[in-house]
Amino acid sequence: MREYIELQIGEKFKAYDLEELLNNHIDISAEVLQKIKPLKYFKEYLKFGAYPFVMEGSKSYHQRLVEIVNETLFFDIATIYKISFSKIESLQKLLLVICRSNPYEINYEAISKLIGISKNTLKSYLLYLNKGSLINTIDGISRGNTFIQKPSKVYLNNTNLFEILCANSEIGTIRETFFVSQLQQAYNLHYPKKGDFSVNEKYLFEIGGKSKGFKQIKDLPKSYIVADDIEIGFGNKIPLWLFGFLY
Repeated sequence: MREYIELQIGEKFKAYDLEELLNNHIDISAEVLQKIKPLKYFKEYLKFGAYPFVMEGSKSYHQRLVEIVNETLFFDIATIYKISFSKIESLQKLLLVICRSNPYEINYEAISKLIGISKNTLKSYLLYLNKGSLINTIDGISRGNTFIQKPSKVYLNNTNLFEILCANSEIGTIRETFFVSQLQQAYNLHYPKKGDFSVNEKYLFEIGGKSKGFKQIKDLPKSYIVADDIEIGFGNKIPLWLFGFLY
């Protein structure tokens, strides 16, 4: 998101690492607020900002994005993994299933029946979509460094994809998708027993709207609320948009 804002206004902003952002989010937010209204650009970014061709204009942006997705499916994935064009339809159906669902533990049996493919094929297709930068998958973790053998949760790779794949989108899903898209490149994300995300097996995050409270992660160490629709946070409550300044 930081790069999107720079392209829009022609001014540079500093990128922060996660620990610096967590420790100094109030000061960082205040500094950004001296230059822009971040919520305006955040809402734009959710629809238009994830790919550099946004500079060609917002009117053609989504058509270009459709072309990128089709090229990824029908050329990149089909060629690399030797999938016939007739089977690409199953990958398209899988994207629609992901799009229409809240983030959830993948039910391989239910999805494979819905799409009409085997569970092993479904697992392969999820890998292909991940490698093609169309989805992100998050594995589970129970406590501390103890990983649990549970199905992954699956998200679209970025929020712009909702605009071309989804007729209706849940705001909670969009918020989580943004958070994942901003952290997954540099940090290890898992989903814990409490809270929405564990990052580097050290920090715990719960994602929500501006009224989101700490009830679900009360008394848990290094836990934070990541709240949408606020310009500046307080204590361990941090604006969602600010995580767009991590790189």
